[in-house]
Amino acid sequence: MAVSLTALSMTASGCVVVHGEREVLPATTRAEAAKALKQFTDAYNKADKAYDGSLDADYTTGALADIDSARLKAGHANSPGGNSGHTDLEFDDAKFTIPKKAGWPRWFVADAHGNIGGTERWVLVFTRNSLSEPFQVAYLTLVAPDAVPKFKTDKAGWAEAVPANSAQLAVVPGDLSLKYVDYLKSGGTDFADGAHTSGWRADRKKSTKPGLATQYIDEPLTNGDYAPLALRTADGGAMVFFTTRYYAKQTAAAGTAVPTPNKDVQALTKGEIKQSLTMQFVSNQVALDPAGTGKVSILGRIQGMTSAEGS
Repeated sequence: MAVSLTALSMTASGCVVVHGEREVLPATTRAEAAKALKQFTDAYNKADKAYDGSLDADYTTGALADIDSARLKAGHANSPGGNSGHTDLEFDDAKFTIPKKAGWPRWFVADAHGNIGGTERWVLVFTRNSLSEPFQVAYLTLVAPDAVPKFKTDKAGWAEAVPANSAQLAVVPGDLSLKYVDYLKSGGTDFADGAHTSGWRADRKKSTKPGLATQYIDEPLTNGDYAPLALRTADGGAMVFFTTRYYAKQTAAAGTAVPTPNKDVQALTKGEIKQSLTMQFVSNQVALDPAGTGKVSILGRIQGMTSAEGS
């Protein structure tokens, strides 16, 4: 495994020195990618069955870790004995797209059919920062089967990672989180119409009703385990995974109260809900960013409430 992932050189003393941080190498082997998917799935099932976030914490990071840990925390608060409705998640027809790149993190994409979620493909991004760490899932979204693009690969089948600062695309991958935040606030021409763009903006406007106002504040998340990751598609564009965070504040009119939220929201809420409830969400998106010019299409998005505060 170590030999397959790193370039080795011998020092004068005969010791092996690792130069994987400088060499362009596949992120992992296909066999190790399959193993990582199984390890994640096993841990995810144990955590979901027990409503115990410690059981899969080693296999999640970034946006997914935030979403998953909050979900399990709420589940445990409401059902301390575990998840009576648990069904094991199982994958088949798994496909692995592994880029060659220099430096850390090393990462790859798995897309597979799951027994949960209908016909949509589960698209997971596995990442790690050193050989001593297990692969962790940073991004998880569901995408329609015909929406998963073909990727550019070399003769050996290895894919191409696109740098976050690449200016060859309609939107620089590293700017997508901020551009998406700006679009949700003010609209614009960077994104194609769809459920997660124009549709979401329309839904937000509908959420304000007589006696109950809802305000939204969106923020980009771009650093560390939230950094965007991009794969070159066969047409020269890129499939980009990126994260945002947003707050939704519900404020009741004088003489009324905020509607009582469900038990999962209550489990994550601090303070007493009187006139307002502010909820924090983490959202991870997967997008098609075309080469040159054009509009970015959001293929899938999964969000989760991570905390809330009443007042």
